[in-house]
Amino acid sequence: AMVGAHWDISWHRSIGRDAFLTPAHIAIYLCGILAGISCGYLILATTFGKLPDLASASVRMWGFRGPMGAFISAWGGVAMIVSAPFDNWWHNAYGLDVKVLSPPHVVLITGVFAVEMGALVLILGYMNRATGALKTALDWLFLYVGAMILVLTLILTLEYTFRSTQHSAVFYVAMSMALPAVLTGVGSASGKRWACTSVAAIYTAFMLAICWILPLFAAQPKLGPVYNEVTHFVPPPFPLLILAPAFAIDLLRPRIAKWNPPLRAAICGLAFLGAFVAVEWPFADFLMTPAARNWVFGSGYFDYLTSHDMPMYRNLFETIEITPAEFWAGMGRAAVWAMAMSGVGFAWASWMRRVRR
Repeated sequence: AMVGAHWDISWHRSIGRDAFLTPAHIAIYLCGILAGISCGYLILATTFGKLPDLASASVRMWGFRGPMGAFISAWGGVAMIVSAPFDNWWHNAYGLDVKVLSPPHVVLITGVFAVEMGALVLILGYMNRATGALKTALDWLFLYVGAMILVLTLILTLEYTFRSTQHSAVFYVAMSMALPAVLTGVGSASGKRWACTSVAAIYTAFMLAICWILPLFAAQPKLGPVYNEVTHFVPPPFPLLILAPAFAIDLLRPRIAKWNPPLRAAICGLAFLGAFVAVEWPFADFLMTPAARNWVFGSGYFDYLTSHDMPMYRNLFETIEITPAEFWAGMGRAAVWAMAMSGVGFAWASWMRRVRR
């Protein structure tokens, strides 16, 4: 689903919306169909005794029995499929939307999130009961799904992550709201020492592949106005340097594991924000230079709707906070959000460690 989502966003940025059944849309909705069918089978087979081994590790809902994760993913698959005609009607009625969070996209993203959360819970049910090599393998699968949830979270905040916003407090507020809960939650629920770093590494590898593969394929705008000549798919921005704050959290986690939860959340939240600012701020400067306008860093790619007077096209940072006081007030809010969402992540991890069915 995450490949299809980024492919679809690139399709809109490179071609426009030329049809409903584009390959990118098919890739997304196929994930919903497969999730609905596979999890529906798992529920029905458990309910009617075809999978007796799962009976003791199942929950009952609406007269059916099955693993809790299967119910969550099945609902998500249905929501994804329902969003398809809604999205088609929306575009026919209102044309090309320029925001990620249009109403049909919210339904779709909610469905994708439910599918991924259901998969995470399914893995947890087995992982928390397993031992030895099986537990290790399931732990890696758990971290992979956690990284895909991180990718989905950053799709929700995509409009705040372009390099022209990365010297603003708004950018760091958005990232503090989006990232610490996933990193601390998945990292603390895993049994691996460097779990947060592993999640960030999987995210980075996935996004680099998307950034480097999409421009290899030809594309041409079919809608106007066309401000830039586009000859190939426009990739997403270069991945955020989340490895540094994830590594900082992993360094701290074992040292503060026995501290009281609010203090532990505060330390990890501040470590996240401090490490992230330390690496992303100067890296944003680099992304504005000619040295970043190549296939590796992708700063030379612009979609056909990017006009030549926009700050990003001119390689300038947007002035969002007018005064230093506004900026530092925003960074204060970012620190509060980072601490609060780290606390949410640790609480989520505590719940996940108890999942058995």
